[in-house]
Amino acid sequence: MNAGIGKYIIGIGAVIVLVGVVVYFFGDKLSWLGRLPGDIRIEGKNGGFYFPIVTCLIISVLLNLIIVLIRKFFG
Repeated sequence: MNAGIGKYIIGIGAVIVLVGVVVYFFGDKLSWLGRLPGDIRIEGKNGGFYFPIVTCLIISVLLNLIIVLIRKFFG
């Protein structure tokens, strides 16, 4: 393995730790996440189905912006 792959693994680990810290300390402030307008929720008497499509789209856009910024400044 080369040093470039190691740097990426360290970066990914740092991001995971950062996300964990944010969720741990600010989890109660993020209660709206997953309940946005456009998230699909179907409930019946025997069970339910939930698909947070808008939440997934917002997280995807934010992650893409972060990746673009990291590549711009460090790549």
